[in-house]
Amino acid sequence: MTEIICAGFGGQGILTTGMMIINAGMENGKNVCWYPSYGSEMRGGTANCNVKISDGQIASPYCKNVDVLFTMNGPAIDKFESSIKPGGYLLVNSSIVEDTRKYRDDINVVKVPAIELAAKVGNSKGSNIVMLGAFVKATKIFEKEQFSDAMCKYFEKKGKAKFNPKNVEAYEAGFNAV
Repeated sequence: MTEIICAGFGGQGILTTGMMIINAGMENGKNVCWYPSYGSEMRGGTANCNVKISDGQIASPYCKNVDVLFTMNGPAIDKFESSIKPGGYLLVNSSIVEDTRKYRDDINVVKVPAIELAAKVGNSKGSNIVMLGAFVKATKIFEKEQFSDAMCKYFEKKGKAKFNPKNVEAYEAGFNAV
């Protein structure tokens, strides 16, 4: 079983990120679970979701031994870094998180300038998509095309207004940044 926590500010696409990850898992025949936390935290406060992907049954939606912490800001790291198991991954949006920050030495830290990369491809709201590209490359939980296809299908299901071809460019930029 793979346990992932996605965390950041409300409005950064955190809950959508978790939904795209479980959608990719379902597309590949896995059992998945998505457990959001947002309530009054929306629009600038913190938001997070627990995501599980498994070949077997999933007994609880809560992540205790996190394989991947997908963060979009410093407070998310403050809150969840201690839950990453040794050898796990911490994905950091280095556009927002201080470069001088110290991290645990028993985890893999992947820093991605997500905001700059999203802007470079003309998708200013796609920093979470950039981070997803980095997530796929660093963790190898999904194959590159496998996740890209599932991401496109996710947005296509939402309708033409939600599909943005710039998302593929943002994803590629994140993948190539690792």
